[in-house]
Amino acid sequence: MSWDAWLAEQRESRERAGLQRTLRPRAADEQVVDLASNDYLGFGTHPDVQRAASAAALSWGAGSGASRLVTGTTTLHAELEAEIADFTGRDSALVMSTGYHANLSAVTALADRDTLVVSDAHVHASLIDAARLSRATVEVVPHNEVDAVRAALAGAGGRRAIVLTESVYSVLGDAAPLSALAEVCADHGALLLVDEAHGLGVVGDGGRGLVAALDEAPQVVMTATLSKSLGAMGGAVLGSAALIDHLVNRARPFIFDTALAPAPAAGALAALRGLRDRPELPDVIHRRAAQLADRLGVARAAGAVLSVPMPSPQVALTAQAAARDAGVRVGCFRPPSVPDGVARLRITTQAGIGDDDWARAVEVLAGVVEQHRGEP
Repeated sequence: MSWDAWLAEQRESRERAGLQRTLRPRAADEQVVDLASNDYLGFGTHPDVQRAASAAALSWGAGSGASRLVTGTTTLHAELEAEIADFTGRDSALVMSTGYHANLSAVTALADRDTLVVSDAHVHASLIDAARLSRATVEVVPHNEVDAVRAALAGAGGRRAIVLTESVYSVLGDAAPLSALAEVCADHGALLLVDEAHGLGVVGDGGRGLVAALDEAPQVVMTATLSKSLGAMGGAVLGSAALIDHLVNRARPFIFDTALAPAPAAGALAALRGLRDRPELPDVIHRRAAQLADRLGVARAAGAVLSVPMPSPQVALTAQAAARDAGVRVGCFRPPSVPDGVARLRITTQAGIGDDDWARAVEVLAGVVEQHRGEP
């Protein structure tokens, strides 16, 4: 079969299953209530954040010019690393170009053929890819089952071990039992890597995430993105000074990647300072998420993401389009993006939109979900 024929066959198969994805450019001035974006706190368009990003671009240029180990590290990177480490209660931080790179860097630099990686069944694709690239032995355990993690670590056979989890999961919106996982890891001398992509800015004291609440947990490695609650772009790995030193020297996705550009670094720093000055912002997310969950008849989420099951991928797409026609944008999760194979509307609660727009969005979504939930 030729490559052209194979590609056509693959597309036809996706279309039959309702799984064909398409890029849809959006305009800057769209008149829509956006509940698909991960900009939970509205910092992406906040004037202070925009001014900081603009000023950095004018001062430093459009790009960083090189990798961090050449000339790509600026004073902005150093400031951001110091302040995000302090905010989350970690010793040190290392900023990267994306959250995906943060997870790839952390896992592949820490794990090798002599390592056991114990991975929750629902972790993000970046952690799945990282585990595969590490060439470690990988054991996938049922979602949020601490006893399964304990059993896997007991069978490590003297190998170094690392457990992969998220603080708040991005599809189902549930939280990990971090205290229990940290205790099990400590008992077995294992590292616990916690992806706080959907926790930072949303959960914990003042939005510091769930890792910050763990008592004296040096065996915990935290990763985060700067593109969700901080409204910018980039990722970070946070932990001990020794860990960061190791990553600087051994993490290939960090060493060989062009540094995060100055504009998003400055934007993320301004957003972090805004979150520190307005610790009540996460409360807005939880209040609105609870209101919407109750209205839609779904379980309340631990974070900002509400997951609304739909009968099929095709129905999920139809419901998404109906919401968009009514002026509300929501996400649509279909296999293989959902760990349990159930297509969903993915609604991200936003603290940055006005009360009137929020109220209108709730009414629109209640009507759309009621209309489509029972369709075959």
